[in-house]
Amino acid sequence: MTTTKTNSEKRSFLSVFYEELSKNSLTIIILSIISGFIMGAILVAFTSPEVYKAFGVSFGSGLSAAWKLIADTYSSLFLGSFGDPAIIVAALKSKDQAAILKAFTPILESLVVTTPYLFTGVAVALGFKAGLFNIGAEGQVLVGTIAAGWAGWTFTGLSPWVHVPLAMLVGAAAGAIWGFIPGLLKVKTGAHEVITTIMMNYVAYYLIYYLISAPMRDMTQMTPKTPLIQESAHLIRLFPDPIRFHLGFFIAIAVAFIVWFILFKTTWGYEIRSVGLNPAASKYAGMNITTITVAAMSLSGGIAGLAGASEILGVTWRQSQALSSGYGFDSIALALLAQNHPLGVILTALLFGFLKSGSRVMQVRAGVPIYIINILQAFIILFIAAPAIVRTIYRLKQPSTKEISISTGSFSERK
Repeated sequence: MTTTKTNSEKRSFLSVFYEELSKNSLTIIILSIISGFIMGAILVAFTSPEVYKAFGVSFGSGLSAAWKLIADTYSSLFLGSFGDPAIIVAALKSKDQAAILKAFTPILESLVVTTPYLFTGVAVALGFKAGLFNIGAEGQVLVGTIAAGWAGWTFTGLSPWVHVPLAMLVGAAAGAIWGFIPGLLKVKTGAHEVITTIMMNYVAYYLIYYLISAPMRDMTQMTPKTPLIQESAHLIRLFPDPIRFHLGFFIAIAVAFIVWFILFKTTWGYEIRSVGLNPAASKYAGMNITTITVAAMSLSGGIAGLAGASEILGVTWRQSQALSSGYGFDSIALALLAQNHPLGVILTALLFGFLKSGSRVMQVRAGVPIYIINILQAFIILFIAAPAIVRTIYRLKQPSTKEISISTGSFSERK
């Protein structure tokens, strides 16, 4: 007896990836990003004293100065994110390993910045899928950082194959606890998770500030810092110093695919999405709303905790009082841009990571403050949240089949 494979079985993994992303309004997403960059360019040009002076000379001079500033800004952003193409080509032709690594350093550093965005973006997207607004990813990142660091410097004599996973799991567990508390409060008392997760952010911040100042402080340091983690707890760096690109990037990619699989290929994932869409109907269907809500919130916090763990184990190796990373807050916009899809988060995390990494070079070369990146992100989210604006500007047809709901990532028929 012979069996024939179905079409779905024959599809490659990349085709499944593309199909999942194509379900989300990719045209709207791409045009929203383009529109955000256009609005950012306008803002840069019309807040520059040099441009105003040039307009005072003549209209043509003003336009020329505005165009030059915009070109310098975005070219500097590109160079900071990806490196200089001419230098990369020359390094590849020379076949000098040191020159090649130096040429690719900007790209690799951008991937380092992208890694925590991947974790936190998936964490927040998972919460949104369950109908939960996890605004506490920042606090979950912080407790994941300090917990993984504690495991990194406390346990000695361990093999890296044991120590690294142990420290990562401790960081994830701390983040999960920080997510479990708001989830439990929601189902038991009705306390809204937005309020409780925001409060938990402040608790995490000041708790860690206290721990670094006294109980966990390395007294050999002039400023409050924790001890360095053991070398056996270092996440593997894939290139020689000073390149910081580490294994955490691939772990984050794997987590995104695992969450996608759970959400769309398992019964529990179906229940999470069902509860996110309609808790009352899910309860009527026999689903345990309490368990699903608490478990989803805990899992979301655990993934955010992995972001903090990857940072201290792969990048900083110790925690200081410069606590606020901003990753937890940026991840809200990142998840919305990805329309709460774990695979979409991979792309939006890369966008946010490369923008943030390149902004430093942009500020030095073009003299444009790095805060323009936050404004760019805000414009992009504005256009994503109001797709009708994008359709009007670019004269797109109204959708006739499926449209993605930003708040839940669900599909709704539109006639």
